Amino acid sequence: MPTNVTAEYLAAEEEYRNARTIPEKIRALEKMYATVPKHKGTEKLRLQIKRRLSELRKELEKQRQVKKGGGGPSIAVKKEGAAQIALVGLPNVGKSSLLRALTNADVDVASYAFTTVQPIPGMMHHRDVQIQLVEVPGLVEGAALGKGMGPQLLSVVRNADAIAMVIDLSRDPIKQMEVLLREFERAGIKVNRRRPRVEVKRTAMGGIVINGAENIRGDVSEVMKILRDERIHSAELTVKEPVTLEEIADALDESLVWRRAIIIANKGDAPGSRENYEKLLKAYGDRFKIIPVSAKRNIQLDKLKDELYELAGIIRVFTKSPGEEPAYPPVPLKRGSTVMDLAERIHKDFARNFRYARVWGKSVKFPGQRVGADHVLEDGDVVEIHAR
Repeated sequence: MPTNVTAEYLAAEEEYRNARTIPEKIRALEKMYATVPKHKGTEKLRLQIKRRLSELRKELEKQRQVKKGGGGPSIAVKKEGAAQIALVGLPNVGKSSLLRALTNADVDVASYAFTTVQPIPGMMHHRDVQIQLVEVPGLVEGAALGKGMGPQLLSVVRNADAIAMVIDLSRDPIKQMEVLLREFERAGIKVNRRRPRVEVKRTAMGGIVINGAENIRGDVSEVMKILRDERIHSAELTVKEPVTLEEIADALDESLVWRRAIIIANKGDAPGSRENYEKLLKAYGDRFKIIPVSAKRNIQLDKLKDELYELAGIIRVFTKSPGEEPAYPPVPLKRGSTVMDLAERIHKDFARNFRYARVWGKSVKFPGQRVGADHVLEDGDVVEIHAR
């Protein structure tokens, strides 16, 4: 037992010992993790709690799959357009109104909860590209633990390229955020967190080799336990930045997904909305970009479209043939894409027979600069590909 644990931690530990179901155990472990003192002496304890939580969540998902014969009917939404963004929030926060205002999708809008019972996609046309927005039916406390259609809805969120959390400014915004972030965490969704720069390359033999061990802030023997828990017995582990043991465990946990997210503060025209917006900004403004809007009165929706475009993490690249004007529409690519990524997107022959490209735009020093296949493109670039 670690020293200086709080009474709250001891109560949570007792709750865990008395728990009978997996959801009960998960809730108790979450309380233990939240109340355990954060210092070097409790590092191994925190790691043990996180490991057990991960194991229980995986076990719960296996039970659910067996019970429903493989998970039941799929509610996955096929990705279309340049990127897919999930609109997520509690019931009756205005997601349907936002989807209709941003995409002209044919959706039912009502003032009561659970109007939407299935994910609804819509296409937002902005800056010459199409971005798919998916309205996810309202999440509730306990969704990730099996309440309602929670696990299926959260699988839609996991599959999206990014997340827009819709918060109702006419209600307590902090409580709404707490519910959403707790359910995301339970579902293995890390929002606005960067995956630690830890890479593992499995090998046929040779045991475990650790490169960059000086970057590990903790007992290296614990790293070996983490690898064994992940059934990794022979591999080359490369640690590229200072990390804790918990961060190493997260980096190696393949059940986790890492997603960019923003907050859409809806119903900004409602009584008390200004005060609630200030509360939201104070509590979460450092971690999330917060855009106050009113779907009902079309307030700030153009700004919201700009922010959703940025959230999608895409760039527009225009192509051209020698002596001709740039073609329209542009080719949408993920931010950080190279000339070769563009060539492969256009046609496999361009990639196979690539010689060089000429680029006009922000990514080059002068117009028409000759570049190679690994040149990183920027938004608005014009590219002329030369092949054999």
